[in-house]
Amino acid sequence: MTNEAKWNVQQLRNFEEKVAQAFNSGKILAPVHLTSDNESSLLAIFEKIEKRDWIFCSWRSHYHCLLKGVPEDLVMSSILNGKSIALCFPEYRVFSSAIVGGTLPIALGVALSIKLMNQDVHVWCFIGDTTAETGIASSCQRYASNHNLPITFVVEDNNQSVCTNTREVWNTQFLSFSNQFSDKVITYEYKSKFPHAGAGKRVQF
Repeated sequence: MTNEAKWNVQQLRNFEEKVAQAFNSGKILAPVHLTSDNESSLLAIFEKIEKRDWIFCSWRSHYHCLLKGVPEDLVMSSILNGKSIALCFPEYRVFSSAIVGGTLPIALGVALSIKLMNQDVHVWCFIGDTTAETGIASSCQRYASNHNLPITFVVEDNNQSVCTNTREVWNTQFLSFSNQFSDKVITYEYKSKFPHAGAGKRVQF
């Protein structure tokens, strides 16, 4: 279990509120993507994640970094320095990218390497519901299943494709990962109080 700091729901929310306040006051001169109301789901997932495991995330990864053991002051300073959408801490085995699907093939490659070297390590790849509908996601999930790689894809479904309902974008009631019975895929749903980007206040960079 990597939650060495014993983060709880309220502590995570307090951290995010600090980020929101800093952004709205003009202290962060770059985009931020906040989340909220998915803390309990993430805490439950991180109960299964070990310190030696690899974490790959998208542009909304500050909670993941904290739960993986990255010090709070280091995460906050990186956000204040404009790196919120690309938090990478290799010494903690955490990588994130603002590119849609950008971490998927990298996570897959790491998982393949782990299997070839017969290591007792697991890869956790967190993606959004829109990313999960892309071709690269489908290919990576299929390859991982066919080769039984040590990787779990976690689909974080907030039903938002930037500012549009994801299911409306794809013109379907059920997304491709819905009701997917696979030991390679975990899904959870949440609804954030924050907009896709920013913290609810227009900030001029």
